[in-house]
Amino acid sequence: MAYDVDKTDEQWRQELSPEEYAVLRQAGTERAFTGEYTDTESTGTYACKACGSELFTSDTKFHSGCGWPSFYQPITDTVEYIEDVSHGMKRVEVRCATCGSHLGHVFPDGYGTPTGDRFCINSISLTLKAAE
Repeated sequence: MAYDVDKTDEQWRQELSPEEYAVLRQAGTERAFTGEYTDTESTGTYACKACGSELFTSDTKFHSGCGWPSFYQPITDTVEYIEDVSHGMKRVEVRCATCGSHLGHVFPDGYGTPTGDRFCINSISLTLKAAE
């Protein structure tokens, strides 16, 4: 897929820390319960750390206890879904629709959310733009 933000691998490596690069560009996962936004309740918008595209709002964030920030829906058309059969599992990967960066996965276990979905997103993939 062609993305609005299209950079070379070397450009991404220069702009992102090694940890950010490993998650965003190589589909890595940060350790559970270590991310900056896992338990935050700040009001605002969560954007892609790689390109700045707004992805989720704090209104859709909830505490799932899974160890990563959880949201029940993205802002419309801001993410893409990729079938992921790695590690012997069948999951749905979530990527930024603007730059193709890996964000996390979505699961249909919902925890009683309005959509029935749990977007399990790596904190390192996000930047919180606090509400004014």
